[in-house]
Amino acid sequence: MRRTTPKSSLNAVALKESLWDTLQKVKTGKVSAGSGGAVAAQAREILRTIKTQISIFAASGKTVSQELVDFAKSER
Repeated sequence: MRRTTPKSSLNAVALKESLWDTLQKVKTGKVSAGSGGAVAAQAREILRTIKTQISIFAASGKTVSQELVDFAKSER
């Protein structure tokens, strides 16, 4: 059964928990290493996109968007 995270709940805590959950499933053999690698690659792309957005805001002298602030300030 595949569990998906709704877009509205994508935040730093959910991303960390998803990665940790995937790692544990790879360790126990519930998920293949290839699937775990794919999840990790997606997480890297999300973080790379965020880093790029922050760089653009910094270069343009604008404040960071509320979307990025909300992503970082997420709580359980």
